Amino acid sequence: MRFHNIIFDLDGTLIDSARLTAAIIDRMLAERGATEQADRDLIRKMDAVGGQAMIAAALGAHSIDPAREIDEFRAIHGSISVPTDLPFPGVRETLEVLDASGIGMAICSNKPQFLCERILGELGIARHFRTIVGSTPERARKPDPQSAMLALQGLGGTPSDTLYCGDSAIDCATARATGLNAALVAWGYGTHEAIAINPQTPVLKSMSDLRDAVLQHRRLNLGGG
Repeated sequence: MRFHNIIFDLDGTLIDSARLTAAIIDRMLAERGATEQADRDLIRKMDAVGGQAMIAAALGAHSIDPAREIDEFRAIHGSISVPTDLPFPGVRETLEVLDASGIGMAICSNKPQFLCERILGELGIARHFRTIVGSTPERARKPDPQSAMLALQGLGGTPSDTLYCGDSAIDCATARATGLNAALVAWGYGTHEAIAINPQTPVLKSMSDLRDAVLQHRRLNLGGG
């Protein structure tokens, strides 16, 4: 199948966002007098979920008011520096090649819109995306198809010519609800669990797998890990 467009999830797919999340949670825990640091494995698991559920799990016994705490988390997130090496290996190079080859690309994320734009902008890769769709208070979160449909519209694509690339069962469900073909990245936070639920979904071993599948029309690799 030939794809002219790709819709990407962001956290755990293109960037190792759990590093930033862990640093912020460590700061919040310290401000609450805690001596322990954030559970990195838990954060990777919850990063795809995000929102109040993520903050409550990450802070654990130190969480009192998740609604207020997620606002605090996002305020810190909007002010800390973004490491230049946050993208996963091969991401920068592959985006460059795909963009130069005329492949339309978009972001579809449950991360707040302003954080998506800030992070991608500071990393210098926002220019590769024709549209960036993050979460807003008035927009339903994935796996509701609303955000993916907006990304698809922004690309001017159709379900038959657009690939959805993510790292979680939420991403698989989003693609399915939008009528899109999906692929998972092997390095993603929720890939193992997603494969268990969606065993027929192709798994990309590297970003070059994606490049070759799209530009050379090769069959997407199957199998996890």
